[in-house]
Amino acid sequence: MSENSDEAIAPGVDWDALAASFDDEPDHGLRDADVRRAWAARLASWLPERPGDVLDLGCGTGSLSLLAAERGHRVTGVDLSPAMVERARVKLAGRDAVFLTGDATAPPVGEQRFDAVLVRHVLWTLPDPGRALRHWRQLLRPGGRLVLVEGVWGSVAPVGIPAGRLTALLAPLAGQARVERLSDDPSLWGREVTDERYAVVATYG
Repeated sequence: MSENSDEAIAPGVDWDALAASFDDEPDHGLRDADVRRAWAARLASWLPERPGDVLDLGCGTGSLSLLAAERGHRVTGVDLSPAMVERARVKLAGRDAVFLTGDATAPPVGEQRFDAVLVRHVLWTLPDPGRALRHWRQLLRPGGRLVLVEGVWGSVAPVGIPAGRLTALLAPLAGQARVERLSDDPSLWGREVTDERYAVVATYG
């Protein structure tokens, strides 16, 4: 997805075609050391302290998966784009990580359960985000957590999901949710941003 403040790529885009250039965005490729450190610090505070099983849905080229794996987590990444999945496999070669081609709303993980489900910039594209959240909740072990990074992008024709709507969708799932504002931390994006960007961490059990 383009992170430009007045532009976002609509659902239905050819993600395979974008895979080669996906990491060019600072917060996608995390090639800049400052941006990488910023995301690593946030992820360390969002994911369980002890190494566990992390499901990265809509994993793209695996940049966040790599940060999780570097903290000792066992990562399963899922993306609808085979080209993204292949890049993620290369990026995490030799790590304790598995990448699968599949739909984030119904990931092909069978009966496996996870200590954390990590989802960045996926919910806003879904026709029924509440249904996806209910399913993701079922993939958690007791004490597990949903880590959801979302936002509202653009000033002319905004797209996304506001934090208030997301927390309302989570309320029936009876977890403890906190919202962390990300817009005011330019180190995450490689530049100043003015739109709404945030993370919600919801813990269950």
